[in-house]
Amino acid sequence: MKQSLDVETLNTMVVEAKKYTKEGVVADYIPALGEANPETLSIAIYRGKGDCIAAGNIREKFTLQSISKVITLAVALMDHGEEYVFSKVGMEPTGDPFNSIAKLESNVPSKPLNPMINAGALAVTNMIIGETIDEKLGRILSLVHEMTCNPEITYCERVAKSELDTAFLNRSLCYFMKQHGVVKGVVEELLNLYTKQCAIQVDCYDLAKLGYVIANDGKNPNTERQIIPLHIARILKTFMVTCGMYNSSGEFAIKVGIPAKSGVSGAIMGSVPHGIGVGIYGPALDDRGNSVAGMKLLESLSSRYDLSIF
Repeated sequence: MKQSLDVETLNTMVVEAKKYTKEGVVADYIPALGEANPETLSIAIYRGKGDCIAAGNIREKFTLQSISKVITLAVALMDHGEEYVFSKVGMEPTGDPFNSIAKLESNVPSKPLNPMINAGALAVTNMIIGETIDEKLGRILSLVHEMTCNPEITYCERVAKSELDTAFLNRSLCYFMKQHGVVKGVVEELLNLYTKQCAIQVDCYDLAKLGYVIANDGKNPNTERQIIPLHIARILKTFMVTCGMYNSSGEFAIKVGIPAKSGVSGAIMGSVPHGIGVGIYGPALDDRGNSVAGMKLLESLSSRYDLSIF
């Protein structure tokens, strides 16, 4: 950051961005997420070694949802390497909604375009090594624990069940991909793991620390230990830039210009390369599934402090 960010300025930016919450709605198609307060907006900015600046209730818990796709991609790449992972999932952005089945039907071979859409994320989750659902989920959680230095993080059973009970479109994606050899095994077991992965529960402080590790080439913010290999951290940041904000990724790259990933809980994780990690929670969403006020807050932050990588 070229200027120093203080709490007073950050609070002012949150108040200004909060006005936009009225333009969004919570993700009530997943009943448990529909209970969130649409007027909520909070942000944590992590600068390493315990240095965090924040505004709003940053200790309020929420679920990662699609932000978990970044974490599982890291695990799958560490498990199998790039050649195998990208033989099942592509690397290209899409202009379609995140839960669309259209490209699976029209592409040859019939594989998801990228790991950040639902079909791609399901294919990636299917690659996680482990004998049981609990073992696979434990490996995902272990990476989250190491990145945040918070071993207490787990998943919300109520949200996971709510998602599993309403996962009709994701079931369709799984069965279509199974027909074409992209995923293997029992579909219900895959969905069980996927919904638990999406229901991993954090707060803005945890989320900012996740973003910080990815921003800083996969290193632990306290010990400088390499948690995620450098080349994989670079892949994660690239997908966050090109595909991380659903089918608003191009507009977001122009207006904000930092690697970021959103989730339909209203969370956004930002990773400024070799800089800060950002965790935002604002559950009022636009029609593409991104936090309305969160996007405005990041746009303001990037403009004021010249954070764009472009």
